[in-house]
Amino acid sequence: MFCGKILPPVVHPTKCCINHTQQNFIQPHIFPSHTTNVNHQVIGHKNYYPHTESFVNEVTNVNLGPAVGPPPVGPGVGGFGPGYPGAMPYGFPC
Repeated sequence: MFCGKILPPVVHPTKCCINHTQQNFIQPHIFPSHTTNVNHQVIGHKNYYPHTESFVNEVTNVNLGPAVGPPPVGPGVGGFGPGYPGAMPYGFPC
């Protein structure tokens, strides 16, 4: 058991994560080591990993090109357009 004074916590910057599909490759990393024995004070670090999560909604619009056949008949898109009471020409306000 660690007995001693507890220092104030060190709060590190938030680590932000984004999930994507990806290809995985292996990159070897070599970590040579050397041991030096030194008498010193010991600070016990407690690590905490709070985690938050967010979501992003993406919308894609696709132009399907010209339609075959006569144009649709009706009040227009969303109820606005020619034939709708009080509508502006072409369904767009000035």
